Amino acid sequence: MNKNQIKGSSKELAGKFRETTGKAVGNKKMERKGKTKRVVGKAQKAVGNAQEKIKRSTS
Repeated sequence: MNKNQIKGSSKELAGKFRETTGKAVGNKKMERKGKTKRVVGKAQKAVGNAQEKIKRSTS
């Protein structure tokens, strides 16, 4: 695992938590921020996955 995979996973988890908390308390703004953070985390994790694939294919 590389840095982008780890950071992406943590952002995704934090976003999911914030989104769920926002839904539970009825705070739409918190829910939207959580959803955004989750998507950013997924994208960062995908970048990390691509980097790993490239690294493995060139080794």
